[in-house]
Amino acid sequence: MTGLYVEALIRADPDDLWDRTQQPARHRRWDLRFTDITYLPCAPGEPQRFRYATRVLPFLTVAGVGVAAGERHRPDGTRTSALRFSSRHPLSLIEEGRGYWRYVPTDDGVRFLTGYDYRPRWGRWGRPADRLVLRPLMGWATAWSFDRLRLWCERGIPPERSLRYALGETAVRLAAVVAVAKTVPAAGPAAAALALLLPPSPVTPAARRCRRRPPGREQGRTAPPALLATLPAATAAATPTASTVPEPS
Repeated sequence: MTGLYVEALIRADPDDLWDRTQQPARHRRWDLRFTDITYLPCAPGEPQRFRYATRVLPFLTVAGVGVAAGERHRPDGTRTSALRFSSRHPLSLIEEGRGYWRYVPTDDGVRFLTGYDYRPRWGRWGRPADRLVLRPLMGWATAWSFDRLRLWCERGIPPERSLRYALGETAVRLAAVVAVAKTVPAAGPAAAALALLLPPSPVTPAARRCRRRPPGREQGRTAPPALLATLPAATAAATPTASTVPEPS
């Protein structure tokens, strides 16, 4: 599968990591890409259908539906989950897509990685908007969220607190740049570059800590799991409107 790839090494109990990523109430706490995730009723043995929503603006929520399945116990010790998703919301640049998560145990922790891709909406206008804006933003948001999850698992920092740390650190850096620019205008660009390049605090999530390409030994041969091929298409007709999406508790 071509598209976006993100990987983080998380030193955590595999069962705890699985629960924090597979339970909707816990998943939406750390994943910046979602405001709400709600499981829909399904029969035993069927793939799990769900609704998702992302609040783009205070009064605008983009929603969609998906279908997912997981393999918690595999012969090689890894775990896998796969999903397909779609949205009928006219403001959603993502029309439909698919992806997977893998949990690979190592001596140092769990390699938690994802690969996903999607088809943009809006025809010839949507492709450049996706390439220049949405795709880089989605890659960054995925990596930032993975590091936020790592801090929760390794350091016990709740996602809500790590977000406050990130906002506070950003405000401090911005204030420092403004102060330098006012005092020595010629030094403003250098101060801005330094603010961007300085390493983040150990308690602040950072996308730069995550791998954005498969390791060299896996370049060109990172394939989606066979589980993904067994999933039916997400039923776009069931997509909720913004007014019917439940608020996160």
